[in-house]
Amino acid sequence: MRLDNGLPWATWNDLPTAFALWLVGLGMELLFNPPRQPQYNGVVEKSQDTGQRWCEPHRCRTADVLQACLDAMDRRQREEYPSLQGRSRMAVFPALRQPLQAYTPAWEEGAWDLRRAQDYLAGFVATRQANKQGQISVYNRRLSVGAAQRGQVVVVQYDADQQLWLLCDREGRLWREVAAPEISRAHICAMDISAP
Repeated sequence: MRLDNGLPWATWNDLPTAFALWLVGLGMELLFNPPRQPQYNGVVEKSQDTGQRWCEPHRCRTADVLQACLDAMDRRQREEYPSLQGRSRMAVFPALRQPLQAYTPAWEEGAWDLRRAQDYLAGFVATRQANKQGQISVYNRRLSVGAAQRGQVVVVQYDADQQLWLLCDREGRLWREVAAPEISRAHICAMDISAP
C-alpha cells in the first residue's frame, strides 16, 4: 500500500503509527512516499486535484455535503466520464464492480497477526533525549531510563522476541529493558498504542 507521510498513515515521528502497525498486521507492505514529493503518488494526487476542481469544497456548507459531492464525483469519474478510448473506466474494467474479497470483522480476526506488526516495529530505531528526571516518552508513555542518563540521548528499539523496549546509549550499550504492553493485538487493533 502506497502512503503519504501524514496522519493517520504516518507521522513526523520515528516510530510507526498504530494504523501502520495494523495494516502490517494484516499482511500489507507499506511504501511511503518521500516527504513533499507528490509525484510519487501521481494518480491519487491528480484525483485530489480533480475533487477540488469538480466539488468546490469551499462552497460546501458541511462535511456531509462535501462527502456527498465527492461520492457523486467519484461515481461520475468511474461510470460516466470518457477515459479510455472514449469509454468509462467501469465499461473498460467491469470486473471492478465486484470486490475480490469483502472485508468482514471475522476475516480481520483470522488474518491479523501480531508478530508481523512486532517484526515491523523492531526494524525502527528512535532517539529521544532524557529529561531532568531521566525519562523519555515512547508512544506518549513515560519510560524511565535512570537518573544517571538525565539529558543524554537514548536510542530506543523494540525487541519483538522479548516484547520489550530496549533503551541504549548511542554505542548500543543497554541501559534498561522496559515492558511494552501497548504493543498488543488489543491496543493496535483499537488504534490506541499511546497508553497501556
